[in-house]
Amino acid sequence: MRFLLDTHALLWFLAGSENLPTVVRAVLQDDAHDVFVSAVSAMELTTKFRLGKLPSAEVLATRFEATVAEKGFLALPISLAHAECAGSLPIPHKDPFDRLLIAQGMLEQMTLVSNETVFDGFGVGRFW
Repeated sequence: MRFLLDTHALLWFLAGSENLPTVVRAVLQDDAHDVFVSAVSAMELTTKFRLGKLPSAEVLATRFEATVAEKGFLALPISLAHAECAGSLPIPHKDPFDRLLIAQGMLEQMTLVSNETVFDGFGVGRFW
């Protein structure tokens, strides 16, 4: 199965946080699945770190690509198709990072790993 991590899921996985359910952690560590991290998350996390909203994320903010690769996760770039889809989604959700993740999940046929139940109504699968 192919999974796309929401930014908070990535943070909680890397921190070993109990906010991440055990079943989710097990799936993310299972080599039978492809787990992707979007360039969207890199932008969201580094932006929030720079603004002082995520001071505990310094290592990830300064070594994002290397940290993701060390965990065996795959990088997912943002394509023009992703951006076009995100911008045209007829949904009231205004967070541009979430809109891009929803679009990527839809177009790449990936299941989003997120606790955001608001994603459920947008035509993308969600695992939590």
